[in-house]
Amino acid sequence: MKLLFDQNLSGSLVGRLSDLFPESTHVKSTGMTKSDDSAIWNYAKASGFTIVSKDSDFQQRSLLLGAPPKVVWLRVGNCPTSRIEKLLRDHSVELHTFETNPAQSLLILS
Repeated sequence: MKLLFDQNLSGSLVGRLSDLFPESTHVKSTGMTKSDDSAIWNYAKASGFTIVSKDSDFQQRSLLLGAPPKVVWLRVGNCPTSRIEKLLRDHSVELHTFETNPAQSLLILS
């Protein structure tokens, strides 16, 4: 599973979660730091990424357009990166199942 971490998440998550999601990246690494949601959406779709974000805009886009790409919406508010890492680790089986389910386009974690 390839995760694309949105701008509102720490780029350190890529390294911290590389054992579970080795092909993941951050929008900063793709040169899309100042890109709008449409550009990020299209990049994720073309490159086979699942978007991970705290931004409700991707949740709304997912409900409107469906997958691909799939979206993981983190409803955690302001919190340390360690909490986000733990959340994704604790739900890693659910995340991998989500990736393989063609009927699902949005996964909400909190």
